[in-house]
Amino acid sequence: MHSRFIGPFEVSSIGLGCMNFSMGYGPADDEVSKRLLNEALDVGYRFLDTASMYGWGHNEQTIGDALKTRRDEYVLASKCGFSRDEDGKSYEDGRPETIKRQCEESLKRLQTDVIDLYYLHRWDKNIAIEESVGALADLVKEGKIRTFGLSEVSTDTLRRAHKESPVTAVQSEYSLWSRTPEFSLLDACTELGVAFVPFSPLGRGFLTGKAMDVSELAENDLRATIARPRFEVDAYAQNVKLLEPYASIAKRYECTMGQLALAWLLARKDSAGNKTLVSIPGTKHIDFMNENAAAGDIELDESTVAELDDLINESTVVGTRYTQGRMASSDSEQDRLV
Repeated sequence: MHSRFIGPFEVSSIGLGCMNFSMGYGPADDEVSKRLLNEALDVGYRFLDTASMYGWGHNEQTIGDALKTRRDEYVLASKCGFSRDEDGKSYEDGRPETIKRQCEESLKRLQTDVIDLYYLHRWDKNIAIEESVGALADLVKEGKIRTFGLSEVSTDTLRRAHKESPVTAVQSEYSLWSRTPEFSLLDACTELGVAFVPFSPLGRGFLTGKAMDVSELAENDLRATIARPRFEVDAYAQNVKLLEPYASIAKRYECTMGQLALAWLLARKDSAGNKTLVSIPGTKHIDFMNENAAAGDIELDESTVAELDDLINESTVVGTRYTQGRMASSDSEQDRLV
């Protein structure tokens, strides 16, 4: 797999999002997950992304158990900044004491001495971003994390945080059908020298063409909860119409629809003209993990990139990316304007 850089780290251009092992898209088999993790390293993945809230420790523990003897073979990213109340409901918690405590807990579960890239999962607006970033900077000084990043923040928040202490990476949803970062965040990342890491690059399965019957989604599936608008039956029926011409483009390149979506991201150039994105598609299936890895070898010409841009974008997709309540609380400029 080709390499790119996130801050000081040389990583595979396609990383592995690990959330699916623990939550989001139905149950997973722990033994299969551990086998997938090892096989991912074998085929060239060098960047793994997890979080303390993924299964509330289960995800990190799975990675620690599976890869404790292979820690030097990959760059490890995790996230902090979510807690649970007495009823088990999650909430953003960016207090410095929470960040430092969660880091200690994550290190134990991951069975490592240091986390390479540690994100604030969401900005807790009750806490100044400078305070949360200060805690992350302290963890760097203490040698418990090597660098830190932010997830799903606005351009203004990124600038404030970066002024407090240099941010290595920003992680946000970005794909053909979720273009929020194009509003201003991608340009800001280029200007500040911050790496950008797209999550959900396959549109929560939509861009693979494999999630066709949304009426059978489980109640706890993200596509039936916070990401519901685009997966409502009527909206989805309209969105699926985009997949026929999209599938024709994939056929032209002799690749799968999912691989085409990843190749589009890898072909994106920043405002300086460089291809820098490192995407982290998630899966709990070994076959899909291997399929995603092969996307790194697909080279799209500029006319195809433009064709895809015109075909699937925020204007041609029906529905917002999150429910109205979630959109209203988002730190993203584009979300708040929708």
